[in-house]
Amino acid sequence: MTLIRWNPFQDLVSIQDEMNRMFDSYFARKPESGGMMIWNPVVDISENEEEITVSAEVPGIKKDDIKITIQDNVLTLSGEKTQEKEEKNKQFHRVERSFGSFQRSFSLPSSVSADKVKAKYKDGILMVVLPKSEESKPKEIQVAVS
Repeated sequence: MTLIRWNPFQDLVSIQDEMNRMFDSYFARKPESGGMMIWNPVVDISENEEEITVSAEVPGIKKDDIKITIQDNVLTLSGEKTQEKEEKNKQFHRVERSFGSFQRSFSLPSSVSADKVKAKYKDGILMVVLPKSEESKPKEIQVAVS
């Protein structure tokens, strides 16, 4: 039987290579039909006693190209980022910006008042504020002394 000297750094290198492959395959952008790229805006969701706030980064999209719907306690953000018109006499050396349509959906608790939802769009950030219904807000109950 041959003894092989263990090199812990070799294991770390192989784990790092595997992690890089996983991240590369997860974040790889693949073209849709028509040469458009698939992309999804990143989203932050926060909550306090009064409301749930959804903030999405949607740079380069016009306000009129964003659609927000709530149906069956599911919030859906959708829209399209269109590519600037192509110039015939221009040669591109690198194109990294993504264009195309997107759709993100999030399940909402039943405690959201869908009829009071507000949305703001400023500097490429879409902010959707979902107020909680009065029934779901915490209530303080006074204890009577007898």
